[in-house]
Amino acid sequence: IQVSKLKLLKQNFLSEKYMLEDRIMKYYPAEMRKQEEKIAGLEEDFALLQSQPKNDNEHFAGMTVVGVYYTEKAEAGEAIINACKNMKNPEPTPLGTYRGFDMTLSFDTLNREYEVELKHKARHRTSLGSDVHGNITRLDNALENIEKKLNVTKEEYENLIAQYETAKIEVTKEFPNEDELNEKTKRLDELNILLNMD
Repeated sequence: IQVSKLKLLKQNFLSEKYMLEDRIMKYYPAEMRKQEEKIAGLEEDFALLQSQPKNDNEHFAGMTVVGVYYTEKAEAGEAIINACKNMKNPEPTPLGTYRGFDMTLSFDTLNREYEVELKHKARHRTSLGSDVHGNITRLDNALENIEKKLNVTKEEYENLIAQYETAKIEVTKEFPNEDELNEKTKRLDELNILLNMD
């Protein structure tokens, strides 16, 4: 019984070891590449955002909606709402540009709301409401959130590297009960020989 239990433990140990080896070879390198690309994209987006004028109470950065450039916040907000009203299907459609980012308008049929995706290298989504000024604020918030997304992605990347390094150490370890298994297997073999003598 003890030998059977130890053999089962060893089998589970080896299965986990093979799974770790597979993750070291495939999963971790692919995930790290993905995270590196995401970080690079977010860094470019953040740099672009820093180079663009910000909105405040006195100044609006300007926005192009459906080919028309607006210098007034209320007019730009109204143009966004009109673009929503004029949508014929929920598929993404070009909306314009804002603070250096391309905007795409779509309709989320599941949540029944309009969405805008702001894109330079990465994608930043926000839902729209019915308020003229509120929609501009939502777009600004989506852009201002880039720095936070960048920091979170960097933390995830560091965590992934730590997991990768831990996995490389774990995969080198031997089955901890190997000596006990060998000793008990040897004893079992001796007992089997004695029993077979009869």
